[in-house]
Amino acid sequence: MSSDRVDFMVVSAHPDDAEVQMGGTIVKLIRKGLKGILIDLCDGEPSDFDPPGERVKQANIAAGILGVTRTMLEFQDRMIQDTIEIRLAIAREIRRLRPRWVFSTSAACVHPDHEAMEPIARAAVFYARLKHWDRVPGGEALNGTEPWEVDRLFFPHCKLEPTWGDFAFAVDVSDTYDVKQRALAEYRSIFRVEDGDQLLQLYEAEDAHMGRLFGVSYAEIFRSHSPLIVDDPTVFLRGIHA
Repeated sequence: MSSDRVDFMVVSAHPDDAEVQMGGTIVKLIRKGLKGILIDLCDGEPSDFDPPGERVKQANIAAGILGVTRTMLEFQDRMIQDTIEIRLAIAREIRRLRPRWVFSTSAACVHPDHEAMEPIARAAVFYARLKHWDRVPGGEALNGTEPWEVDRLFFPHCKLEPTWGDFAFAVDVSDTYDVKQRALAEYRSIFRVEDGDQLLQLYEAEDAHMGRLFGVSYAEIFRSHSPLIVDDPTVFLRGIHA
């Protein structure tokens, strides 16, 4: 087995998206002994408050806090679109790293980069499992890789968007939320951490609200690309109202 292989992959438009959307879940997966990687389509530049290069440093520190590795591709912040080039770039990472689970952004419309992520992720997961790319013009982007089919594609909620009324499942992140907050606090290039950044407060408020639905302190919610199935219903945790 390749030493590069991971158990899960989070594909995001920008550094900080993975931390905001599912940082607590990432830490829980790592604490289970799983290996994960964050794939950012760009380096997040230009950022609001720091010179070029600082956000990359902050992102790598944040990934270390969560316990994952991070790779940044060379596409441009603010100009990310659902293109064949980007689909193949992500498909290549999936084939190279062979994750069981892929996560990405869904149902977003406020930031155009976020809006592009769901079709990119769906297409990349599909492309990754296909054979005979040598017979397709442009398929050389996948040279040196073998087909790989992931187990699941999940979408955490993008917190720039209105809260979802329906979702597939939630993860109790009460015991890892402090780690998520420490990771996000590294991003001084985009958040006014010392001044009580309004966005960070709103993000925490959503996670606390979702937690209240389940009688816990914090929860992160997810949708699923395909219907969920379990061996038996005892897998579910106790509900606040049964």
